[in-house]
Amino acid sequence: MTRVLVIDDEAPIRLLCRVNLEAEGMEVLEAADGPSGLDEARGRAPDVVLLDVMMPGLDGWRVAEQLLEDERTSQIPIIFLTARAEFRDRARGLDIGGVDYVTKPFNPLDLAPLVRRLLERIDRGERDELRGEKLAELRALMETG
Repeated sequence: MTRVLVIDDEAPIRLLCRVNLEAEGMEVLEAADGPSGLDEARGRAPDVVLLDVMMPGLDGWRVAEQLLEDERTSQIPIIFLTARAEFRDRARGLDIGGVDYVTKPFNPLDLAPLVRRLLERIDRGERDELRGEKLAELRALMETG
C-alpha cells in the first residue's frame, strides 16, 4: 500500500488530502508542522511526501532540505503544495530536489493519480527526467509569460 505523508499546518488541507488519498487505497500520515513532519518521515518511511511550503517556524523549503540531506529520507520524492504560484518558487522547489508541485487551491481528486504516476515513473528510474520536464515546463512558461 502506498504511504503518503502530508505535512501542512492547515488541518482542512490535511483532511482533504487524507479523504481523497484514502479513497484511492493509500495510507495517509499527517504532520501539522515541519519538525513533526521530519520525525514522521524518518520514523515511518513514507513513499512520497506532500509538503506545504508556507508553514510557521520550519518552512517547507527547510523541511525539504533536511529530508534530502538525511540518508534515511533522501530518496523519498517530495511534492510541494504551494499557494505561491510564482515561477521563482516553483523553480526553487525543483532546485532543492522536489519532483513536482501542486498549486493551492488544487483539485483534491487530482492528488491520487498524480502520486501514482509519479511513483510509477520513479520506480522506472525516471526521477531526474521528471524534474527535467518540470524545469523545462517552467522555462517555457517564463518565455511565453
